[in-house]
Amino acid sequence: MTVPVPAAWGTSGEVVVIGGGAVGAFVGSLIAGAGIRVTLVGRPGSDAPGPAEIVVRTPGGGIRRARVERSDGTAGLERPAFIVLAVKMPDLPAAIEACGAWPDVAVVTLQNGLGAEELVASARANAPLLAGSLTAPIEREADGTLAWRKRRGIAFGRVRGDTTAVETALRGALDAGGLPVAAVRDWRAMKWSKLLTNIVANVVPALLDQEADAVYADRRLFEVERSQVLESLRVMRALGLTPVTLPGADVRMLALGFRLPGVIARPVIGRVVAGARGGKSPSLLQHLRAGGGPSESPWLNGGVARAGLESGVPTPVNATLAALMEAAAADPAAWARTRGRPDALLAAVTHGVMTQRNA
Repeated sequence: MTVPVPAAWGTSGEVVVIGGGAVGAFVGSLIAGAGIRVTLVGRPGSDAPGPAEIVVRTPGGGIRRARVERSDGTAGLERPAFIVLAVKMPDLPAAIEACGAWPDVAVVTLQNGLGAEELVASARANAPLLAGSLTAPIEREADGTLAWRKRRGIAFGRVRGDTTAVETALRGALDAGGLPVAAVRDWRAMKWSKLLTNIVANVVPALLDQEADAVYADRRLFEVERSQVLESLRVMRALGLTPVTLPGADVRMLALGFRLPGVIARPVIGRVVAGARGGKSPSLLQHLRAGGGPSESPWLNGGVARAGLESGVPTPVNATLAALMEAAAADPAAWARTRGRPDALLAAVTHGVMTQRNA
């Protein structure tokens, strides 16, 4: 299937995807598979510029191939039809700067956590903006193949400006590639709903250096998981937001499950989490095992803590987990204080709760 590119989009009819990682390459390959020219822009020196083939292993075991162009910067690229920002949050400011030559070109954000859309909107006052949330788990295998672990899908919500043409092209391309697409009315509710799926079985396994099933086997650790979600839901309520259904992820039911008594919720949520990841380790755990450095935690649990502070909702568990993760990502010695030590993690969380309660 070839998706027509409106002439008004510019001379190239090209889509620029900034971020050559698994998510950027995956989304870029689906767009390219629909007959649209795609350039993947990675970090300087990360990839040899020029044509490249992206290979995706689908959930059913099939193989999809697409040709894209790779570049290690935006210099020399023609004005694109639209821009997809597929970098992680710590790299977003540099990605925004990289597309500064096209200040009015529409942008699609695919970041996890909170704050990406506000940052892009502030920096690109004249550009239409579309927020996206990808629920399909994607992982790069040793040979470079992208493993699409579960079908799931992607949701889009309009933030600002006329994004109709972009939404139409994306829906056509992604649907043709087998990725279900949903449109949501409230992009903020979408981003918070995706956040809930991102914080579940993520930071706690990372701090402990354990997989999610080990965490959910311990009722004490499950209560930490449950507390971070319930805090997040209280902040959402204060902001006038409610969880929404995302492709392959009914976050409303997830929220309801965490509100159940722990003895009921733990086995149910444990099974849901195990099936949701499709065998993929939690992202923050992968990050620490790969050597650490700036992570997405400040925009995940840290984002909840900031929003709670602004809305007057206490979030001691999220604040503590975010601080522990930032420390662990910056210093292996800090990670060692909780790595394989659930009692130490529980003590740190209890201390954080008591400190905020007594403040």
